[in-house]
Amino acid sequence: MTQKTPSTDAIATKPVMGLFYALTAVGLLSFGLCAVGQHPEKAWQAYLINFLVFSAIAQGAVLFSTLMHTVGAKWSGPLSGLAESFTAFFPVSFVLFLILFFGSRHVFPWIGQDLHGKEVWLNLPFLFSRDAVGLLVLYGAGFAYLYHALPTKLRSGGTHGLFRRLFMKHGAVTPGDIGRLQSRKTVFAICYMLAFALVLSLLGYDLVMSMDPHWYSTLFGAYSFVKAIYIGFGALIILASLLHLNPRIGFTLAPSQFHDIGKLFFAFCLVWADFFYCQFVVIWYGNISEETSYIIERVMHSPWNILAWTVFFVGFIMPFIILLNKKIKTQPKPMMVICIVVILAIWLEHFLILGPSLYHGAHRIPLSIWDPLISLGFIGLMALSLAAFFKEFPELLVSRAGSEVN
Repeated sequence: MTQKTPSTDAIATKPVMGLFYALTAVGLLSFGLCAVGQHPEKAWQAYLINFLVFSAIAQGAVLFSTLMHTVGAKWSGPLSGLAESFTAFFPVSFVLFLILFFGSRHVFPWIGQDLHGKEVWLNLPFLFSRDAVGLLVLYGAGFAYLYHALPTKLRSGGTHGLFRRLFMKHGAVTPGDIGRLQSRKTVFAICYMLAFALVLSLLGYDLVMSMDPHWYSTLFGAYSFVKAIYIGFGALIILASLLHLNPRIGFTLAPSQFHDIGKLFFAFCLVWADFFYCQFVVIWYGNISEETSYIIERVMHSPWNILAWTVFFVGFIMPFIILLNKKIKTQPKPMMVICIVVILAIWLEHFLILGPSLYHGAHRIPLSIWDPLISLGFIGLMALSLAAFFKEFPELLVSRAGSEVN
């Protein structure tokens, strides 16, 4: 039976789009006012944290589709379509990274320091060049995967935007084309997953770990991309729940599908905590001053110890206890709340890792009104990107509970 393509008016209503633009405007205005004020470093530091978090959300969400396709998980069909929509944030993320260069002196405390030979690696031209190339490779693999994934899901008719014409330039897909597209899709899915691990490790080393240039951890790269998977899956659950709960859209998932994605989210909650524990216990057991000082400052010294325990409880203990319940994982409303709280915890975790290097000698947690206001701008950019994607490809919002199309 032919399914009706949902109207994008059900998603991008004027009030909703007005809210997205308002959030973006608030964030942009707040960043501008703070950047030209007495403490421009606060604007750029909030900018860096939000860039890392929201880019990781998009990267981790797209990984869901590539992973499900590679392992042949049929249950994930409608969710994979939603995951692919996060590629719309990739160009935004890349532009945001380039803009970060103009605030370099506010976010890299090692500039002008004696790095004892690490200047070869930690210098701005080389850092931004290699990270930009890495992001281009990652996002290029993501768009190549999308290019081969969408034609099997789209109709030859419908809207005719620029991206729509690009993906449908060969017209309707024939049965003979499907096998070829699926084969190439698998290749680019694997390329994306490999690039994901390598590039997010690189960004973790360059944009996070380098803030304390004399501390290092060989596990930090893996910790960075596991964290991205955790919040990427969380964002996907939020998006699926919002669409599922809107009767005007017609996107529905079976309780078993919510349960399956909930189990994956729960699994990476455990993996994220396990990676943190592995890093912590090795440093504690080794008891080398160059390594322990980094952990002690963030976990035992005031005011950061309060934030550390908050992140631990909200990001791990709370979701761990709640998600032990099977019924919770099948219900979109509580899952959406849990995922929002977890993403907030990971935002605070970024602030915890970066804060001591950026705010030396702080006697209280240096959060200000500018941090949430600038974050609203990034939420607006993410929402506008997703809305633009679904306006171009509304077929991805067609689903039936229990659908196994992938």
